[in-house]
Amino acid sequence: MKKNIFIIAAIAAIGISGCKKYLDQSINPNSPAVTTPALTLSGAEKVMADIPNGFGPVSAGSAVYQNYGMWIGFWAPSAGFIVQPDLQEYNFTTTEFQVWNDLYLNLANINNLQVSATAAGASQANYEAIAMIMKAYDFQQLVDNYNDVPYSEVFNSAILTPKYDKGAAIYADLLVQLDKAIALINANPHAVSPANADIIFGGNMTGWKKFANSLKLRLVMRQSNLPIFTSLKAELASTASEGYLDGTTQALAQPGYTSNDAYGGQESPFYHSYGFTQTGNPTGSNTFTKANTYSVNLLESLGDPSIGGDPRLPYIYQPLANGNVVGVYVGDPNINNISGSAISAIGPGLLKSATQPAVVFSGAESLFLQAEAVEDGMITGDANALYDAGITASFEALNVGGTASTADAAAAAYYAQPSVALATAYGGNTEEAIIMQKYISLNGYGPLEAYNEWRRTGYPSATDVRSQDQTALGAPNQIPSRIFYPQTEYDTNSTNVAAEGTINAFTSLIFWAKY
Repeated sequence: MKKNIFIIAAIAAIGISGCKKYLDQSINPNSPAVTTPALTLSGAEKVMADIPNGFGPVSAGSAVYQNYGMWIGFWAPSAGFIVQPDLQEYNFTTTEFQVWNDLYLNLANINNLQVSATAAGASQANYEAIAMIMKAYDFQQLVDNYNDVPYSEVFNSAILTPKYDKGAAIYADLLVQLDKAIALINANPHAVSPANADIIFGGNMTGWKKFANSLKLRLVMRQSNLPIFTSLKAELASTASEGYLDGTTQALAQPGYTSNDAYGGQESPFYHSYGFTQTGNPTGSNTFTKANTYSVNLLESLGDPSIGGDPRLPYIYQPLANGNVVGVYVGDPNINNISGSAISAIGPGLLKSATQPAVVFSGAESLFLQAEAVEDGMITGDANALYDAGITASFEALNVGGTASTADAAAAAYYAQPSVALATAYGGNTEEAIIMQKYISLNGYGPLEAYNEWRRTGYPSATDVRSQDQTALGAPNQIPSRIFYPQTEYDTNSTNVAAEGTINAFTSLIFWAKY
């Protein structure tokens, strides 16, 4: 692992005063030697939003988490492309699907922000707290991708080969850090506001507390299969009064995205990865990424059949010229007998514009987490109301019907149906109903979270969403349970990564996973 600290700033500005400095040609105003908390925050938040939305700064050229979107049944490769064994037959190695460097490089920036803010004292408490929350967000992704990872020693510049901490221990400490971040905000009401340097909440620290609390909820619910689960109820109770993200308060990044391909692309990251260039040409991932038959069939099975089922269908996937939405399975052996134009692309509810905000943590996901937590007795509330609100937030996010009021009306009619209502859907299995509606709401912006929820709960069924090309598979009727550690770790931190043993893509489970 590289131990250098990289400052990746998306928004940069320097104030220069005085003629002597202005005329001094030894100073390049476009390459600042130092950064400020505001500049570091903006850049780190921008990258933090890029990664789950498919645009990693290191892995540019290949859409981050696209593989999970394929494996979990959202997307499938278009016709006309050669079969990719790593993606379609799960025959991948230590070099494919990597997000390790993207996350650790950004964590280095976030740690730099935290260190400098802490040194500055109480006036910078908001920056310090935000850095702690951002760390939790990125470290959870590392654990969910790789299980045990460097954590306690990773920012110690004297240690070039940091040890691997257990995933469970990292999760436990992330809960502690989030509690500290919330307490720090509450204890320093007069700290400097990040204001516009904060491209997620605009300096609204109540939003950051709700984000932190929602991350806590995600961390706790992710461990629902473990003996420790019920004891974590106290963790949630300790900050219950802070509230959670919902349909009106979401973690969305907006630094001022624009339709401009300069400097590696200034579009919103999901649009940059799966949408169109500034000249209107489809990106490579747009051409490659098509609707998966599993999700198309699922959406068609829910809702009024006279309008094609779930009203979100033509927003999640682009209807063909004849109005139909058509998918294809990953690894369909007949794929190249199908015209690429006969398969639906990603839809207009997801690809709104180059300037759309980037989803960091959606209100819908938070509401479904809350509904499940109430059902499990972990928090108080009305599970049915939270479930309905999660569906409504999903409809609003996709702009179903064109306005918030039409989206709300369509959602109300939808969740009133017995096949969707929490009490009656899936034979009264409330966990399955919640996870399946969360699954639909995550289509597009949340492939990692959908994949995580399958590994935790088994919904949707792996048999239903698996690759149809069963050749060269080590575990038929399954999808992979994880990716491998990156080759760079085997090259530079070999002793510590070797101590993790032989990793099997199908049987080496993340510590919280059922599958």
